[in-house]
Amino acid sequence: MAKIAFILLCHKDPEAIVKQAQMLTSKGDYISIHFDARAKREAFETIREGLKDNPNVAFAKRRIKCGWGEWSLVEATLYAVEAAVETFPRATHFYMLSGDCQPIKTADYIHSYLDENDCDWIESFDFFESDWIKTGMKKDRLIYRHWFNERTQKWRFYTTYNFQKRFGLTREIPADIQVQIGSQWWCLRRETIEKVLDFKRARRDVMRFFRTTWIPDETFFQTIVRHLVPEKEIRTRTLTFLMFTDYGMPLTFYNDHYDLLLSQDFLFARKISSEAVELKERLGTLFGETGVSFQISAEGPSLFRFLTGRGRIGRRFATRFWETESTLGRDRELMIIVCKKWHVAKRLLESIHAQTGVPSIAYLFNEESTPLPDLGGIQGTLGKRTRHRRALMRMLFDYYDTNRLVVCLDPSSLDLLYDFFGDRSRTRLLEIQCKFSDDYLIGHATRIGLAGSQTPQETIERILPTIRQDMVLESDRIRDANFENHVRMREIDSTDDHIGVLMDFLSVDRDSAEAIASTQHLFED
Repeated sequence: MAKIAFILLCHKDPEAIVKQAQMLTSKGDYISIHFDARAKREAFETIREGLKDNPNVAFAKRRIKCGWGEWSLVEATLYAVEAAVETFPRATHFYMLSGDCQPIKTADYIHSYLDENDCDWIESFDFFESDWIKTGMKKDRLIYRHWFNERTQKWRFYTTYNFQKRFGLTREIPADIQVQIGSQWWCLRRETIEKVLDFKRARRDVMRFFRTTWIPDETFFQTIVRHLVPEKEIRTRTLTFLMFTDYGMPLTFYNDHYDLLLSQDFLFARKISSEAVELKERLGTLFGETGVSFQISAEGPSLFRFLTGRGRIGRRFATRFWETESTLGRDRELMIIVCKKWHVAKRLLESIHAQTGVPSIAYLFNEESTPLPDLGGIQGTLGKRTRHRRALMRMLFDYYDTNRLVVCLDPSSLDLLYDFFGDRSRTRLLEIQCKFSDDYLIGHATRIGLAGSQTPQETIERILPTIRQDMVLESDRIRDANFENHVRMREIDSTDDHIGVLMDFLSVDRDSAEAIASTQHLFED
């Protein structure tokens, strides 16, 4: 059975570190601790005293001062790894943790998981080809030398960096390694760790290179493991569940995240708030239990993106600079159908086109597969369509040689509505308000990744009110915008009401509106 040596990097809260170490070693595993030398010695002595009688605890032989983005983080990790390898010869796996990490599965589950998967778990994406780095410095992390901490010695960091750039003082990457990048939270087998330590001793050139790279904790182990271990034995993912905000900051978990964490396809989670005492206690108790089964739904990242992707009301709708001088044309009329149930809007759109002959396009800004004519590539992706929305619409008016066009939008596309209603063309809006059963909302949650086939019923019951309220909020935002020529067609209204709304929206006679309103199975799911 797998026996884990946890590699713990920490710098604060010594009492919590003692509890964390006692919990992690309670099932026969090991832990090797590096406590940041920037912390007070009294705090370190508290940890040593609290764990002095635990034979499954080791300490890095040297404590160093660690700083974000520095080589010191890798160096501290190596000291802790070396202590673990020497002290715990029976350890089969080495699992990197911080003081903010907690297990989200039982010890039995974790051991079985590692036994069933004979591989190394480490994110390792090609440094240059992948998009792992979203913003900021990329190639310059490697080709220039970085001796100072960007956060604490900003002037020195950028002065030496700019000096090297000005005079072209670049350096070569060691020729036989392909630099990789990924999360620092890995789990490696013993034979891999031993190979890494051997490599460290043998390749001083590579060690010198990484000592002056920027943020080497995201590249050192990731590169060396990929260099030493066959690709088929590496799983390019971390077993520690962590998410980041749009600002690149790690998301913090609190007491009410217990059920969410347990349902994720990970073994540990980072980072747990120091104030989440109840959550830590529950996870600690869970770790020691036996016979627990887990319903893995893994909807965490999708749910987070869903809840945080709504935008700040009033802040998302500024005019794009590439659209300020463009217009669809004063004599053109754009008719927009907004409906959350896309199949309902598409049925109505087909009837409108059949009865009026007006060109119609369904969800061109929401659905990549929407059929569009070749407009020189501007129609190729959703991103291009959205960035150049007015130019795209002008080209569609020209392509169909028409002054009237009907399109469908999702209610979440409020920024597009603001933009089109701000144009000099005539814009009309038909909002279709449908009834949403629980079954439909569950299906919707599954389609957008908020739930899966294994999602527990209690989790679904918790997210359904959120989804329903979000749909109500989208409708309220459209109403609050006070768009001109805005009419609503509600599923609960009579056919006569629908006819009147369609006559107003389409400027058609009653017979045409009646034929459209009589579309078979219009509101059926």
